[in-house]
Amino acid sequence: MAKPTFQTNPRVTQLFEDLEKYKEFCVDFGYKYDEADLYNQRSYVYRQYTKFATGKNAKNQWSEHARP
Repeated sequence: MAKPTFQTNPRVTQLFEDLEKYKEFCVDFGYKYDEADLYNQRSYVYRQYTKFATGKNAKNQWSEHARP
């Protein structure tokens, strides 16, 4: 009998890559990271992430909180 081999599902791989990119965005732009907000269009943070991912300017919370 041959050993059973497991193939990685490309959808799962893409999901984890998207989570990593979303986390990096949250850290870089000063947003609260919540995994549940990924792919949730009602979330303000995810909408800002999609703007950033398409090349538009996203609101940077670090600069907003630095104002006196």
